[in-house]
Amino acid sequence: MYFPTSSMVIEFLILAIVERQDSYGYEISQTVKLIANIKESTLYPILKKLEKAGFMTTYTQEHQGRKRKYYAITDEGRAQLIFLKGEWQSYKDTLDGIIEGRLRHDKD
Repeated sequence: MYFPTSSMVIEFLILAIVERQDSYGYEISQTVKLIANIKESTLYPILKKLEKAGFMTTYTQEHQGRKRKYYAITDEGRAQLIFLKGEWQSYKDTLDGIIEGRLRHDKD
């Protein structure tokens, strides 16, 4: 995509992904890559930050003989996701208003 994606938007996406179902890093990265050219070396520090903030927890599960680290959303993560959804809607409404000509800064 042409538009750059901030780390806050990526955090928002990650929380939205794991809210639907627990996911492992590669699976999360493939979904995020639908809108952002992100490398795993960028994704994993964001995952760690979300875990450290208490928004997600992790657990290990075996899959085809290999262990995978899964991420699950916490109650604090759900609260953060609700907050971010509200912020996103406000941002989107303002952006749409500018693009559609409904909003503009009037000169004093």
